[in-house]
Amino acid sequence: MESDARELRSLQGWLRSDPDVRRTAVSDVRGSGPRPGEMGSALDVLQLVMGNGWSAASFVLALVAWRQTRPQQPRVEIHRGDTVIVLTDCSPDEIERATRALDAAGDEERDT
Repeated sequence: MESDARELRSLQGWLRSDPDVRRTAVSDVRGSGPRPGEMGSALDVLQLVMGNGWSAASFVLALVAWRQTRPQQPRVEIHRGDTVIVLTDCSPDEIERATRALDAAGDEERDT
């Protein structure tokens, strides 16, 4: 869906403009269309590669701030390793849970 791709590019631009995220992460929008003979829409993903000093809290707060600028606040799904976090209402509890889950997933990655 073209609107999904626009939303991902908007999010990518937002994250690139955030100094804390820009300093510690590189982003890329990836997509693939349906295979020949299949019906469907392209799958688009915003992929981030985090470096040293990456802060889950800064990242989640940047996502929340971007989401609040959207006319229809989209559901945001974050994958880090085997961990999947979904932001739906961006309540303080949800933000705290997302930050803790991302930090824990990062700890698991470092331990392996």
